[in-house]
Amino acid sequence: MSGHSKWKTIKHQKGIADARKGQRFTRLAREIAIAAREGGGSLDSNFRLRLAVDKARSNSMPKENIERAIKRGTGEDKEAAAFETVMYEGYGPHGAGLLMQVVTDNKNRTVAELRRVVTRAGGSMAEAGAVGWQFARKAYITVPAEGNDPDKILEIAADAGADDVIPSDDEIEVFAPAESFHAVVQALEKASVKIVESELRMEPNQRIELAPDEAAQVMKLIEQLEELDDVQNVYSNLEITDAALAALETA
Repeated sequence: MSGHSKWKTIKHQKGIADARKGQRFTRLAREIAIAAREGGGSLDSNFRLRLAVDKARSNSMPKENIERAIKRGTGEDKEAAAFETVMYEGYGPHGAGLLMQVVTDNKNRTVAELRRVVTRAGGSMAEAGAVGWQFARKAYITVPAEGNDPDKILEIAADAGADDVIPSDDEIEVFAPAESFHAVVQALEKASVKIVESELRMEPNQRIELAPDEAAQVMKLIEQLEELDDVQNVYSNLEITDAALAALETA
């Protein structure tokens, strides 16, 4: 968990993840459309949609873009392409497990792009289930470190079902079982705690640690995958160490 967070900080510093605002808005719009299609266009009754819209707002996505994405998902926009969410599995160099979550209107195109990038980096695509069993679906929530007592956040979140809270200088991370996601978010909001980020993600049951230069190769591959238009998230069981981060900086 902490390894992922350290890498997230580095990626923000380097401006790697979602560096282009247009690409970020495209991904957010697809996320909103999928949520609206699956649960309807009401923010009050569709928790997933509310989270997607909150995330879009926090990224300064224009209101009209958000409304258009909701209409696309509910079918009000008849000209919109039909997107679907797919999770592909694979291995990076040196055997690191990868889960690649995409939102696409053309699976053949998407899987060809994924295979090209993964293969070029020395990895390979895998059959469904080959990698996925090593991961569990978890709720992930972050709140600002400033103005929040980690012990108090732990108390609130644990009472609602969270199983781990990790404080750092900038933020406090909360992890919970997927089924407790809604309850934990509601408990924090009820306590007037500002939520910076909240999502369901795939967390590895165990992480593997590679030599720094090998880990840097895997991280470079993940960066390349995240730059593909159809890719929403990439999850890995790689342990991110300080030495690996240093190797990535100089790669």
